Amino acid sequence: MSHFTHIKTRFQNLFYLEKALNRLNLDPKKEFSSDSSNTNLIISQSNGYDMKFAWNGEEYEFVVDMSFWNQSYPIENFIDRITQEYAGEVVIGETEKIGFQPTKYQQNSDGSNTLILERWSSKF
Repeated sequence: MSHFTHIKTRFQNLFYLEKALNRLNLDPKKEFSSDSSNTNLIISQSNGYDMKFAWNGEEYEFVVDMSFWNQSYPIENFIDRITQEYAGEVVIGETEKIGFQPTKYQQNSDGSNTLILERWSSKF
């Protein structure tokens, strides 16, 4: 069993990033580039100054004007929460490809997540 206390990651997969943002109830909207080769994710704030995850050709960068940050927690906590959810989505998605199934995904009171996966072998 692994325990992550701090996870470093790069947001490179739109599907997993969108799932992570939805899990946090941030309701991202897709924004397509004029040539439709890139998709960005927009998160609305109540003050009208949106946040964006913009594709730079290698990864999704978080773009926000800090002077209009309108969340109840610091930006560092915001990024940490997204990173944690993104990592969980990647683990679940990639392990499902090799036959594992998640049996438990729980957010703990200390802010950590518990993820239990299982895979049954048909070989005896």
